[in-house]
Amino acid sequence: MAEPMMAAGFFSALLDYATQRGAARAPLLAATGLTEDDLAHQDNRVPVGAYHALIAAGIEATGDTALLLRHTFDSRLETMSVVGQIVHSSASLGHAIEQLNRYLFLMAENDVVAARDRFELCHEGAQLWIVDHMPVQGPDHIGLEASFARFISEFRRSFPGVTFELEMQVTYAPPPHAAEYPALFKIPVQFNARRNALRIDPVWDRPDTHFEPGNEYAFGIFTRHADEMLAKLRLSNSLRARIEAQIMPDLHKGALSMDTVARDLGMSRQTLYRRLKEEGVTFAEIHDSLRARMARDYLTARKVSVNETAYLLGFSEASSFVRAFKRWTGQNPTAFRDGA
Repeated sequence: MAEPMMAAGFFSALLDYATQRGAARAPLLAATGLTEDDLAHQDNRVPVGAYHALIAAGIEATGDTALLLRHTFDSRLETMSVVGQIVHSSASLGHAIEQLNRYLFLMAENDVVAARDRFELCHEGAQLWIVDHMPVQGPDHIGLEASFARFISEFRRSFPGVTFELEMQVTYAPPPHAAEYPALFKIPVQFNARRNALRIDPVWDRPDTHFEPGNEYAFGIFTRHADEMLAKLRLSNSLRARIEAQIMPDLHKGALSMDTVARDLGMSRQTLYRRLKEEGVTFAEIHDSLRARMARDYLTARKVSVNETAYLLGFSEASSFVRAFKRWTGQNPTAFRDGA
């Protein structure tokens, strides 16, 4: 699988914070393999592994195992990612969580909970819980405690003096800095629980509880920007999509060289073969699938004949195209075009 990436804004913010707390900036950056140029814009993408290396280096340099947790309580999400702007311009808590789940990929890529939303607002009798479905293993508790700290810190700043958090349940054992939980979280925390969840005041999910009104315009601007970023990321993250974009102009040439495509993508043939295998597809299958899709598009538009379609897709003879089209669709291309 491709290395997961994340928004550089989070990396930069933690790097600045660790430096402010006494760590030397250059060694921290060197430990991650990144440069200042990689952090030039908060929407740049950097490896998640580099962020984890920064956390480890920051903890070692400061001697503070609660470094990321402390940073979360002291920072503002909207200064690190457009997702923070979206959350703060949402209409209600439920709406904010919906947007958070929608745009989590912009903050950090993670396929573990891809089949469901990471955060869920759950009513249990008279209680209201925010459940985090991200599984926690080993030192991953650092990320989970920070996610709950983010909810709490954003509400504390946005609604000072109003109760939000009530108690917390986590599946991990007490971390080295557990003694600081009461001062930071200021709520009861149950370790080694069966789930990871934050209980909040039920008032936050009442129909008449809304965030500050008048943010619809800003919300629209931020979500449009986020949607554009998501579309670009999904395209760039798919090797198949990159190959299709590369071979599309050359479909009419027929047989295509995998070596040439690999070179144009900046990798060796062996690397391309390995990465395609990881995605569960072959170069020939991508070529054949693209031909099939374009054949249907050409014939549905009815702007070219069957013979012209065969040429555009690189078939030397129309009869070969007819056989291929029947394999793809079970239909004769002429009948398909007439039906379209």
